[in-house]
Amino acid sequence: MIVKIRNFIRWIVIIVRHFIYRTLFKMDINKSARLSFGAKLDKTYPIGLHIGAESYVASGAIIFTHDFTRNIHSHTYIGEKCFIGANSIIMPGIIIGDQVIVGSGAVVTKDVPSNCMVVGNPARVIKENIRTKRFGQLIS
Repeated sequence: MIVKIRNFIRWIVIIVRHFIYRTLFKMDINKSARLSFGAKLDKTYPIGLHIGAESYVASGAIIFTHDFTRNIHSHTYIGEKCFIGANSIIMPGIIIGDQVIVGSGAVVTKDVPSNCMVVGNPARVIKENIRTKRFGQLIS
């Protein structure tokens, strides 16, 4: 019973959080995308954030839409069915294609093509022609 109540409250918080990001901050986050409670989305230029359908952003991941030192405010795109790993960093102006897995701790400094897996600092492609399902889960 307690688990059901916890899950219900969690679902309500997720809906409210999406509502705030999409209406108050005007972020372009698809309704089917999921954000971990520990994910950090850049609110300096919120309209520059775009997250596609059925993508998941894990805890500790940071998605930037601005760079203060270079005075850049840019659009950052994450495609559909992507997984952004824990503690990864997506720099401003990056375009991540559909069905991409970004490994935990990766620092993405360049655009990532669709259907691949990237890891490292700076992130590099380690696997191509992958397919993912909902929330970036790898299809074997």
